[in-house]
Amino acid sequence: MRIADYIETLDHEGRLVTEAARPADLDAPVPDCPRWLVRDLLRHLGAVHRWATAFVAEGRDQPVALPTPPAMSDDALLPWLRDGLDRLVTTLRAAPPDLACWTFLPAPSPSIFWARRQAYETAVHRVDVEKARGLPISPLDPEFAAGGIDELLTGFHARQRSPVRTDSPKTLRVRVTDVAEADWIVRLSDEPPRTVRVSADPPAADCVYEGPAATLYLVLWNRLPPEAVRITGDVSLAHRWRALTSD
Repeated sequence: MRIADYIETLDHEGRLVTEAARPADLDAPVPDCPRWLVRDLLRHLGAVHRWATAFVAEGRDQPVALPTPPAMSDDALLPWLRDGLDRLVTTLRAAPPDLACWTFLPAPSPSIFWARRQAYETAVHRVDVEKARGLPISPLDPEFAAGGIDELLTGFHARQRSPVRTDSPKTLRVRVTDVAEADWIVRLSDEPPRTVRVSADPPAADCVYEGPAATLYLVLWNRLPPEAVRITGDVSLAHRWRALTSD
């Protein structure tokens, strides 16, 4: 996806968050983030948007802790969230192609990294708000969702801090059924997972996930149960993934 596509998706997902959230429901628990009410999630998301904006706007080249959201009434929370989203979108659209700033996952450029990461962050939390309010989950574009799977597997879980470990070497295969060439092999061991794109002749895997990109993305982020997709082979690996990556 192009950076403009990520920014447009970020803007769209952020507006879906504010449409799904209502001041009267801010005490609703967030099913997949057990420590949070909707109010906590919105405060977190607004802080993340402002945190990301500062890296892009100021060219910060060192990590900075996520800011603590200010105290505010429930009535002020959604306008505050919308204002942070608007500032982030405006800042990303104005960022120069040669922007230099800190990032924490591989990406073609810092601008693409921040647009991409914030689009996915906002999309996952949009799903959280919809589930907390008992609303249907709004659809995710398959290409966007497939890119999110790639970011999760080759970015987040390639880091040393990934909690996913196995006592003996195992392999997972994640195969998207509605996007071409969206197919990965994840090698598990007592080290961080190592993920590669599947070639035309994929190796055998101990456990295989198969399904539409949007559903697989939400399963791997623990927003839907493993049973939402087809899992074959050693199903215990899928349950281990969920247990190790749950909040």
